[in-house]
Amino acid sequence: MLEGNLCKTLFMLLVSAFAVAVQQAPAPHVVDLIAPDGLKLKGTFFAAAASGPGVLLLHQCNRQRKVWDDLATRMTAAGMNVMTVDLRGYGDSEGTPIDKLTPEQINAVFNEKMPLDVETAYKFLVAQPTVSPGILAAGGASCGVNQSVHLAMEHPEIKALVLLSEITDTEGRNFLRAHPSLPLLLATAEDDADPGVSDLMQWLSTFSTNPHTKFVRYKTGGHGVEMFAAHPELPTTIVDWVKITVRSPNVATAKASPNASPKTQFLDALDQPSAAANAAQLYAQAFGKNPNGAAVSELVLNRLGYDHLQNGDKKGAIAILKVNASLYPDSPNVYDSLGDAYLADGQNDLARQNAQKAIELLAHDITDPEDRRKAIRDSAEQKLKQLSQPH
Repeated sequence: MLEGNLCKTLFMLLVSAFAVAVQQAPAPHVVDLIAPDGLKLKGTFFAAAASGPGVLLLHQCNRQRKVWDDLATRMTAAGMNVMTVDLRGYGDSEGTPIDKLTPEQINAVFNEKMPLDVETAYKFLVAQPTVSPGILAAGGASCGVNQSVHLAMEHPEIKALVLLSEITDTEGRNFLRAHPSLPLLLATAEDDADPGVSDLMQWLSTFSTNPHTKFVRYKTGGHGVEMFAAHPELPTTIVDWVKITVRSPNVATAKASPNASPKTQFLDALDQPSAAANAAQLYAQAFGKNPNGAAVSELVLNRLGYDHLQNGDKKGAIAILKVNASLYPDSPNVYDSLGDAYLADGQNDLARQNAQKAIELLAHDITDPEDRRKAIRDSAEQKLKQLSQPH
């Protein structure tokens, strides 16, 4: 009789354990969403077995939502509810593919339309019964980084951000500086095809002085979610970090970020309102008048120059790109970029001179790969053609 009761008890325990296992791994389900402008979006919701944090993951702009499936499944197993979404023009969502749009249309999509898609997915996530109110996190890779930061700007209940292989725009950077208690997990690889992104992400990491903030910098690994294959420990790191951080009080320490350096401090000084026009003086203050070699990479300065140009700060862009030309006088690209800034500012003679200088240097350039040399040449020749046409 005792043995029979024992068998029955064991059987019930096994059945119970099986039921819990099934409960802990509910199947993700595809979600139909409608953006405010009527466009149809596809998402996937990975529900946790019980009430827990909510996480929204935003894909990079050469992929779609399914790249997050493995990470989302791991998060669900750790008690988190995860939402992924195909932004318009990607995956299963409606919308014109990005590579079919003009530069002006792309700018409008990223700045005006995609934030609506992100907000739509976020509203669905927080409305789910298993999502604990006020315990949210967001993450993104590449262009999903900027969207994630801007979402956090609108929703203070977002307690943590996971950012892969990109930085955010000026507005986003100002938000992060103003909220040093917001914990960030940033990951990047130095072989990323996105120029200078590792240095820029280290700079971004210094905006948070929360003790949970974590900056992961690999030598290799590629761009965005490509790092998961190269570094299989990274998904586990992300899951463990979010699980702990999202429930922790957001407290900024009084100390500066451990990732701060003269380089990041220079970039921060350069990023202040109207400061870029004094780029040469800021560089000298940060590194001395005659530093031993260039202290900031050509790619980083080039990108920041265009960043200021896109924000309408033409004088600041010219000043940054002039510093770049002084540090890298043998690079064809620095003169082509400086030519773009002069052209935007209406200084046509200087634009012409710099475009010609770029073409002259290309004849002896053995540093840049062939496709990059061709792109620089095409850009410089296009400026010269434009400048030769009568107004």
